[in-house]
Amino acid sequence: MSKQRVSIKIPEEIQSLVLDHFKHISYTYELENDVMAVDEQAAADLLDFLKAMQLTDLVHFKVPTEEWLSIELFEQYREASWVDSIIREKNITMYFQPIIQNDGTIYGYEMLARFKDTDGNMIFPDMLFPAAKLRGRTFALDRLCRIKAVRQIKRLPEHQKAFINFIPTAIYNPEYCLKTTTAVANQLSIESDRFVFEVVETEKISDTDHLKSILTYYQTHGFSYALDDVGAGFNTLDLLSDLKPPYVKLDMEYVHGVSHSKDKQKVALAFLEKANEYGAITLAEGIENREDFEWLESKGYKLFQGYYFGRPEPEPLNTVKIDMTSVTTSATN
Repeated sequence: MSKQRVSIKIPEEIQSLVLDHFKHISYTYELENDVMAVDEQAAADLLDFLKAMQLTDLVHFKVPTEEWLSIELFEQYREASWVDSIIREKNITMYFQPIIQNDGTIYGYEMLARFKDTDGNMIFPDMLFPAAKLRGRTFALDRLCRIKAVRQIKRLPEHQKAFINFIPTAIYNPEYCLKTTTAVANQLSIESDRFVFEVVETEKISDTDHLKSILTYYQTHGFSYALDDVGAGFNTLDLLSDLKPPYVKLDMEYVHGVSHSKDKQKVALAFLEKANEYGAITLAEGIENREDFEWLESKGYKLFQGYYFGRPEPEPLNTVKIDMTSVTTSATN
């Protein structure tokens, strides 16, 4: 059981009831205004008490860096404690997915994190990151992934770039939170422009000024950055004009079937036009067939990524150029 402190917001009308309960079971706590700070065991006991009293709808909890949640979700929070050991033990492996130019030349790789539990079973990010968020461990997990990914560039040929994901909402102060990442990159004596940091979960970002401060930090230190999943969520043409990312990744939702969908073609062309206005490099991700690749390539997209060219693997390819005449069969395997 983690010793992480939990904050619990308790309305004034039931504070005396809760305090009497805590005194009876001898749990320690700190109370300021209507917020009580306790350990996880005390919070779990309080949940049981509130359920018995049918008062759960009045009480909320939070852990550091996260928002207030209904106390009814506290059981899910405790069940997600397995993520703590993964972060502590650094049970992470980086997989490589190639990003190519239209002739098959490998431009770089996206570094994709994969995790294993204590039994060696694979845990994918779509399960781990929600658990980390619930535990208030998003910053620790995001930092672990970034640093691990930065170190992998030594495994790539000198001309290839490393595309590395990061979650802006996990970075509350760029100068402090990204210091270790930039230090590791400098220790490797690698040109900083070989790193492309990708903004992920962009649809969940409401503070664009904060995002700008992060991107400015990267840019000041010589790194490049990409806006991921454009076309989805809050990513609009106005946002592209505002942030002017050097790389723009068209979301796979608009890539799958674009060769025969007028609606998807309209979105793809609109983002291509906006990117071309200020010289961004356009990347189409999630390509799974030749028809979509050829349509996007013919319209002017420069970089391509997807199962059609290669799945994420624990090792980079042993070639610097994919044979485009053979990808048809390999993509379906």
